[in-house]
Amino acid sequence: MGMKPTLLVLAAGIGSRYGGLKQMDPVGPSGEVVIDYSIYDALRAGFGKLVFVIRKDIEKSFREMLGSRFEKLAQVEYVFQELDKLPPGFVVPADRQKPWGTGHAILMAKDVINEPFAVINADDFYGADSYGRLSGYLSGLSSTSSSFAMVGFKLSNTLSEFGKVARGVCQTDKEGKLTDVEELTNIVVDQSGGAVNINHDGSRRKLTGVEIVSMNMWGFTPKLFDHLDSKFKSFLATAGSNPKSEYFIPSVVNELIKTGDASVQVLETASAWFGVTYREDKPRVIQSVNELIGKGQYPSKIYKW
Repeated sequence: MGMKPTLLVLAAGIGSRYGGLKQMDPVGPSGEVVIDYSIYDALRAGFGKLVFVIRKDIEKSFREMLGSRFEKLAQVEYVFQELDKLPPGFVVPADRQKPWGTGHAILMAKDVINEPFAVINADDFYGADSYGRLSGYLSGLSSTSSSFAMVGFKLSNTLSEFGKVARGVCQTDKEGKLTDVEELTNIVVDQSGGAVNINHDGSRRKLTGVEIVSMNMWGFTPKLFDHLDSKFKSFLATAGSNPKSEYFIPSVVNELIKTGDASVQVLETASAWFGVTYREDKPRVIQSVNELIGKGQYPSKIYKW
């Protein structure tokens, strides 16, 4: 108990939208990128170690551009998500190009994480409060606990005015434990300031904006790895030959809740989430970061060297 939790950063997809890390867009006044703020928030919230899931082909540029900064601040480990990192007995189908998904990415870290840990996307901005809540929760867990956590954001704090977004809308019981995540894939802002999901058949479902949604910010213990391992094998056996199939962490978590193998405490935050879903989102992210700096939440220059 009381071990410093680890931060696991899913960065294998980083740069794939732009074809490299060179174009990783600065959002801070001194050239900081989103991940710089995530690491800053995590370390001041009490996380002790950083683990990055990357691809072999971006290792050199990732370590030069980003890793070298973080290595000065904390213990850093790198693990690799590659198509051929499969359990014995499985081979990559010839027509497969797509990565195996977030469940597979997390599984890549099983040999380097022995303590409670958080999972984040590399290019999402989650806000200081989110890291504080997650660190506080994880610091109280033993490494063998099956009491996981998820940071829940208000839907209205996660929308883009430039297009549709997909969000997992969460149902909780009266203790704040997650009971269900429903994936809505076509949520757009509507005129009244709320939101609406447009279903496949064209029908519309009105959303209030205060729904709690998951943004892939989780708290786990090493107990998760055994489940990920066995479920990945079943996934490969049933869906592995479909070149588009992906092994996603929310569906694994949903299954563990349904079978009673784990519980997930929803930690609600008022933080705004920012991400660059659309190119046009970028100016708003820059503006939001500058506002937070203006409020004294971040220094205007994160690194002193």
